[in-house]
Amino acid sequence: MAHQIYPAIADGILGGGVYALMAVGLTLIFGVLDIINVAQGILVIVGGYLSYVLSVHLHIDLFLGLLITIPAMFVLGLVIHTAVIRPLRGSERTSMSLLACFAVAIILEGALYWIFGPNVVTLKASYINSSFALGGFYINDIYVYCFILALALVAAIYLLLYRSRFGRGVRATMQDATAARLIGIDVNRVAAITFGIGVAVTAAGGMAYGATSGGFNPNSGYDLISRLLAIIILGGLGSIGGALVAAVFMITVESLVDIWSPNWAIVVFYAALVIVLTVRPSGLFGRKAVRAQ
Repeated sequence: MAHQIYPAIADGILGGGVYALMAVGLTLIFGVLDIINVAQGILVIVGGYLSYVLSVHLHIDLFLGLLITIPAMFVLGLVIHTAVIRPLRGSERTSMSLLACFAVAIILEGALYWIFGPNVVTLKASYINSSFALGGFYINDIYVYCFILALALVAAIYLLLYRSRFGRGVRATMQDATAARLIGIDVNRVAAITFGIGVAVTAAGGMAYGATSGGFNPNSGYDLISRLLAIIILGGLGSIGGALVAAVFMITVESLVDIWSPNWAIVVFYAALVIVLTVRPSGLFGRKAVRAQ
């Protein structure tokens, strides 16, 4: 069993990068809009299908295709925010937005079933099945590429939040939307763009998930959203860096336990969440004032 530990740790760390790609958008949306986008799981699958279409029908490389799928998902995010999220106001905004996002998820799932059917599809590329040796075991190239992509996108979002004028507006809205509006920040514009960015990231997450999971179908979003919610709660709701750390931690723990008992791996995934939140209810990086760190 000892010889399996190091490969499990490597797989957990690199696999955590894949989940971080999917989770950062979810926690960013919560940080600004204060809602849980339960449609994030199916949006990841939509991103995966877009990569599938570009790869199979237009023969565009999976990573190169992100130049098309990321803007496309950003526009979809703007449409969802404008048509569904923005009209909801008042004291029941959070609960109503949650129901609205759930409705969006059902609609998107139905659309995917109608277009692609229930069969599992897979993403294919030369580097998906290739690997390299490291310390006596092998690591798949695709996991390394996706982990690098995750770090790059998290860094880009961090720079956007802390090194741009728009980022100052985002952080002000996170802290106090009313005060931000009083000093001249267009809160609705900030919320719309943030929601668009949060959805745009799912394009990369969907491609990474499709390339590393072995296949997906329209029903795959259900398992994803439960895992993503666990990750952002553990990392601290609204924390960008926390989502990355929590994803790596959770997937590594699951990978290590899987050596001992695959049946208990998923249980430990959520047990780790309960234990950490018992000690620190706000999550690993959760803060009251500024949640996106």
